[in-house]
Amino acid sequence: MNVDIWSDLACPWCFIGTERFHQALAEFEGKDDVKVIWHSFQLDPELPDHYDGTEVDYLAESKGMPRDQVEAMTDQVAGVASADGLKFDFAGLKVANSRLAHHLVHLAQLRGVAAPVSRGLFSAHFENAEDIGDRAVLTRIGVENGLEESDIAEALGSPAYDTAMRSDAAQAQGIGINGVPFFVVDGRFGVSGAQPVETFGKALAMALDDAPEGGGGCCGGSCCS
Repeated sequence: MNVDIWSDLACPWCFIGTERFHQALAEFEGKDDVKVIWHSFQLDPELPDHYDGTEVDYLAESKGMPRDQVEAMTDQVAGVASADGLKFDFAGLKVANSRLAHHLVHLAQLRGVAAPVSRGLFSAHFENAEDIGDRAVLTRIGVENGLEESDIAEALGSPAYDTAMRSDAAQAQGIGINGVPFFVVDGRFGVSGAQPVETFGKALAMALDDAPEGGGGCCGGSCCS
């Protein structure tokens, strides 16, 4: 069984949602037969490599929202994350283009370590106030999770991975994905947003039991471009 995940390393709901999915997967009886395939979905490809401002500044500017509304939104997301054991630091978060981080995940997918590399990137960005556009940060996270430094150096900025990202985006558009995280279980069951652990467990169980009549998209916390 394949599970395809579209996400952006700069999306807080993607961190929450993928954590919940992996909790459900860990409890799933058929977990040893599940292959997780990570796909890129950049919410803001035009974001500068490094943005001179806070996450609140960026969201207020890019979304055209009042600052107090953005602050309330980030507080709400941080509260949801905290309930899941994640410690978001929106005040210290470094806003950066996620392109190179996606390149690292594509390399990690080839090497079979995409899940820990993705989690390391999410944690660095949202919990540890690290710059996921910085090559030194990306290299350290990759090496910590089993990647070779020389492979990382070759991957970051690679035109081949830019092509892979465009392919992921086209595939997402083709199946109607307009927000992340988005999960496709066994090519048949779509789960949109940071759903509860139980929802992911149900989707995995339905795929295992071959019950397509139970499928369908779900709605929930997600980030939209």
